[in-house]
Amino acid sequence: MSSAPEYALPQRQNVRRRRRRLEDPGPRKRNLEEAELEGGGEGAEEAVGLAAKSAKGEDSASGQGESALPEHKSQAVSGQKFEYLDHTADVQCHAWGVDLKEAFANAGLAMYNYMTPISGIEVDASLARKFEAQGHDMESLLFNFMDELLFDFHTEFFVCKRLEVTRLDRQNWCIEARGEGGKFSREKHECGTEVKAITYSAMQILEGPEEAEVFVIVDI
Repeated sequence: MSSAPEYALPQRQNVRRRRRRLEDPGPRKRNLEEAELEGGGEGAEEAVGLAAKSAKGEDSASGQGESALPEHKSQAVSGQKFEYLDHTADVQCHAWGVDLKEAFANAGLAMYNYMTPISGIEVDASLARKFEAQGHDMESLLFNFMDELLFDFHTEFFVCKRLEVTRLDRQNWCIEARGEGGKFSREKHECGTEVKAITYSAMQILEGPEEAEVFVIVDI
């Protein structure tokens, strides 16, 4: 991992446009209308072209052919509120939800899914567990929460298929979550890319009245 990765976060309106497309892909006309409203004029047709490339798994951010990431890592799929953004050396998880609880949980699922597609994990009710973490601010809380999830994977090979943050205390900076899933096995599950550590690099936590989203770069 480079000490100073060259990375610029995408403009928020572009991220939102990508997310709307992933969650509810519509016809070309609607994409064009959105592009005209947000970018206007000459950029509208280009925006639609990028949307079409993204739907085919191409790298819409750089416009330089197909993404280096496997298909299940390069774009969000139905029912999953996370995606992966290209990064110089590592990978950036982008997750969202109606509030920070859901966004934090989806960031954890994004990390698990990068190591092995969580769609292939069978839930074993006997393995359900509780996660707890503390911090001194929101960034350290997110870092320590994901670090706790990663530690559990490295020590017990447990992969969450469902993850719910049940408590997020902003006064005492503590978080509690419940995870359901199963144990990873090389014989049974697809091997993705190992996540070695969580980082603070370019971390962002954005919160609005009706939604929240987080960006976390993980060391691979």
